[in-house]
Amino acid sequence: MTLFLLVLFAALAFEYINGFHDTANAIATVVSTKVLTPRQAIVWAAFWNLVGALAGTAVASTIGKGLVDASAINMTTVLAALISAIIWNIFTWWLGLPSSSSHALIGGLCGAAIATSGGHWSVLHWQTIDAAGKHGGLWPKVVMPMITSPVIGIIGGAALMGLLIVVLRKMRPRLVGQIFGKAQLLSAGFMGYSHGSNDAQKTMGIITLALFTGTAAGIFNDLPDWLTFLHTPEFTVPKWVMIACALTMSAGTAAGGWRIIRTMGHKMVKLQPVHGFAAETTAAIIIHGATSIGVPLSTTHVISTSIMGVGATKRLSAVKWGVVERIVWAWVLTLPVTGLLGYLFDRLLKSCGA
Repeated sequence: MTLFLLVLFAALAFEYINGFHDTANAIATVVSTKVLTPRQAIVWAAFWNLVGALAGTAVASTIGKGLVDASAINMTTVLAALISAIIWNIFTWWLGLPSSSSHALIGGLCGAAIATSGGHWSVLHWQTIDAAGKHGGLWPKVVMPMITSPVIGIIGGAALMGLLIVVLRKMRPRLVGQIFGKAQLLSAGFMGYSHGSNDAQKTMGIITLALFTGTAAGIFNDLPDWLTFLHTPEFTVPKWVMIACALTMSAGTAAGGWRIIRTMGHKMVKLQPVHGFAAETTAAIIIHGATSIGVPLSTTHVISTSIMGVGATKRLSAVKWGVVERIVWAWVLTLPVTGLLGYLFDRLLKSCGA
């Protein structure tokens, strides 16, 4: 039971860190365009993160039972995965780099699962097909979206911004700014909702995985009646897990992540309200679509590349490619580094008797 409490604490800590680490995903553009003050934007994003986090559990199911063999891992595996993701998130936050919390968690889980199985890569679900004929596993749910979503973000951002330029070319710049200053409130809210619906579910899946493995191991057998809600014989996300994760992410969002907001909203490309609207709308549509089919997408990758695409419509030199290079390196390193950390922490925890 003590181990589960550690997992629960680590999961909620990860969710809180995810909230302020990925706050920039939802509000960087609306802050940089000065449509809202940072404090107003954080409150706005926190509200929509909360609403989005309660919207469903498709992504939670993918994280909890679609990527690794749940019957082959244990509570220590989950704890090692969370510790790895937390360390990487804090490290990249300190550097001001918008890395992917999603990939940090997935990498940590895969590395820890391999360690638990004694080095057998077969514990990972690379590609599966369920009874309904739907494809799942790491390849279609993680690897392919990791490659395609940034490309879609760049193309989508550039296409939407290009369309807006054509439609608005005869309007005075001041009027355009006024119109999209108001429209950006909607796009920022949509981005916050999409972020909450995808990112919060990842921690829901991890906690439910811990409950499921704990129930299978008999950890919850001798608990008093008032704790029977912890029994989870089937992989179904409990309501209390959804509420706890939603509130924790919202609180983390309210804390803000100023280092990353500066990178996303100012250092990468200078934005006007119409550019912010185009970037947020593009990213929110992509993330919302991914959530609907249970894909744990990197919201960081999508909003970053959408901003790049929008900025490139001004001119390619408008994008500060030196900053982009640092961001890309953080993306590339996230999965292998957290996978290695997950493996090492699992071995360390087991050597300590966990």
